[in-house]
Amino acid sequence: MEEKNNITPTMIISHIVLIIMLIAILFPAAWVLSTSFSAVNTLQTSSIFPTAFTVDNYIKLIKETPFLTWMKNSLIICVSSTLIALFLTTTAGYAFSRFKFAGRRFGLMSMIIAQMFPGMMAMVALFKLLNWLGIITSGAIGLNTLTGLILIYAGGSIPFNTWMLKGYIDSIPKSIEESAYIDGASKWQTFTKIVLPLLGPMLVVVAIFSFIQPYTDFLLPVIILQDPQKYTLAVGLRSLVSGQFTKNWTMFTAAATLGAIPIMVMFLSLQRFLVEGLTKGAVKG
Repeated sequence: MEEKNNITPTMIISHIVLIIMLIAILFPAAWVLSTSFSAVNTLQTSSIFPTAFTVDNYIKLIKETPFLTWMKNSLIICVSSTLIALFLTTTAGYAFSRFKFAGRRFGLMSMIIAQMFPGMMAMVALFKLLNWLGIITSGAIGLNTLTGLILIYAGGSIPFNTWMLKGYIDSIPKSIEESAYIDGASKWQTFTKIVLPLLGPMLVVVAIFSFIQPYTDFLLPVIILQDPQKYTLAVGLRSLVSGQFTKNWTMFTAAATLGAIPIMVMFLSLQRFLVEGLTKGAVKG
């Protein structure tokens, strides 16, 4: 017997919509990639394929600009803030999920309220805070320092990520921890050896969100950083096209292409953990 054809009009329409969306997403990326290999310093090309192919844009980018320094600064900020955020949000999420203490409800509500306001509203306050920290720490933590940005990004990610981790921990049966207590394990041993390994997928989600936000942010670094040697990648990219008479579009697209590699590698290597973390308790309250 011939198998029944299960293709329906709904499936055809869905596939057409997905293809259109895929083209809309990939076309700008393909255009940027094409421009990065073009010998003509403009984004206004007649073809998506460069007529004069060259790799000089990448060579000039590495030799004539502090691109590697920008990348290093961005990675230092992203990795450091991610590690701090993982520690703080994991312990806070576990505490809010498993323990009853004074101020617990107020703390949870405060984190929800904190997410209601856009980060732009806090720019002036963050600037004054870093200025004050710079005074009392003799410039170790303050304006024009990577350390100041690291602390801000790590602290800013706490409310949202704590809520995600709390929801995930709520989905883990308490009987697992109770069995460990019966065997004589302490609360810290139970957390580190029983609960923490089960949080793997959710920790990947938190790590990705905590990494991407500072990596792609432009507004806060451009306000805080004044030294070109301390620029992040986003601020450095702007400097390539912000000149009044010089706009290095081909070098800009080359830098954007290279700058996208860490994010692509992270997503491709952690994709299965990302899907699992978002679908298993990540949205539970």
